[in-house]
Amino acid sequence: MQSIFRLLTGVIVLSVGLGAEAQRATPKIPTKPQPALQAQQLTPGQKFVIDTVKMAVALPQSDQQDRLRVLAAASEVVSPIDKKMARGFWAEGVRTESELIRLGQTPAVSMMASGQADCNAAVSFVENLPESAALQAEQSLIGALTMCPKQTVDTVSRKLDAAMQKGIIPSRALMATMQTLGEKTPWSQDHFARMFASLPDPAKSAAEAENIAAMYAQMSPLVDKDVATKTGLQLLDWLGKLKDTPLRGLSIRITSGAMQQALGAEAYQKALQSDVVASSTVQNAGAEREIERPQQESVSVLAAMGDSGDQTQKLSSLPASMRAREAAAHGFAAGTAGDKQQARKYFDMAFSAADEVWDARTPETNAAAVVQEISEAAAQVDSLNALSRAQKLRDSSAQAIAMLAVARVVASNGITR
Repeated sequence: MQSIFRLLTGVIVLSVGLGAEAQRATPKIPTKPQPALQAQQLTPGQKFVIDTVKMAVALPQSDQQDRLRVLAAASEVVSPIDKKMARGFWAEGVRTESELIRLGQTPAVSMMASGQADCNAAVSFVENLPESAALQAEQSLIGALTMCPKQTVDTVSRKLDAAMQKGIIPSRALMATMQTLGEKTPWSQDHFARMFASLPDPAKSAAEAENIAAMYAQMSPLVDKDVATKTGLQLLDWLGKLKDTPLRGLSIRITSGAMQQALGAEAYQKALQSDVVASSTVQNAGAEREIERPQQESVSVLAAMGDSGDQTQKLSSLPASMRAREAAAHGFAAGTAGDKQQARKYFDMAFSAADEVWDARTPETNAAAVVQEISEAAAQVDSLNALSRAQKLRDSSAQAIAMLAVARVVASNGITR
């Protein structure tokens, strides 16, 4: 629904005196606007965005993850209007991101991956990263490599070296580094082999099985066949130590399929015959089973547009997060159809439900996404009313996230009412 909402979306002349005689005859000379006057050039929508962003960032966030979310959103929203302000938010966000990683937490969002990287800061970020936190920092490392490859690749590769020596295998970051350096470079070839020679404790790293298998599939056609054989067998041996789950079975199939492709059918069978454990792992992979992924709630604006009559009674029985999203969808549908009174009823329900979601949130609950989604929906209908609703949410972090969502819509569509 969020993507649908988003889709629906002078020179001051100064007189310069050059003496008494010149004052009578010299024409006016245009000059660049003075910094103090630049605010006069903002459109009403741009001024709304800047003022809203400032208010949102000024609100307190007791949780550092929430603070990072706010800074990331603020930087993104304001960047097209005021890059200096955006850089300030980015700098604070990077410090917050770094601190979370040092505390052993995976950042909810990554400023390093935001597309606004200051390359000197990115290098400093990587240099100060504890190698023991390389897994938590994977998205940050990938962001640094993506935005500033020349400046960061050497530092990132050294950090990954140190992590691997401790038995930490950040497979996605390793893959990104290999792609940056070139898969056939000596570093990439060497680290591919080293990675599978020192795979982490399977009991602690089972969740990484699919990523590691995918990395093998990506690189195995690009390395010497002897290396592809050895590393494939090492990975199958490791996968054989994991508990029997659908994810384990998928990882085995990815690995065995990649081995066959890289080696050819005959060499693949010969390799399995040389390693009893690997052969047993493939034979006992089991039938393909559905992997349980976290369920994503989804609503349909088109379905909401097709509903006739007041649906608030029907929506009231839904769980809080679904109630918030469905009510917002119906509010958007009613508002864009011109029924502002009915839209207000739906948005009353949506924002009330968002408070419930936020109050009951857990690390597995993406309450921020619910708040952002309903706020964007409300802003599409009436941005001023949406801002007022955002400011009345019970938690200051939720307020800030909602206000920034409204600002994002206004930045794209202008002020609505």
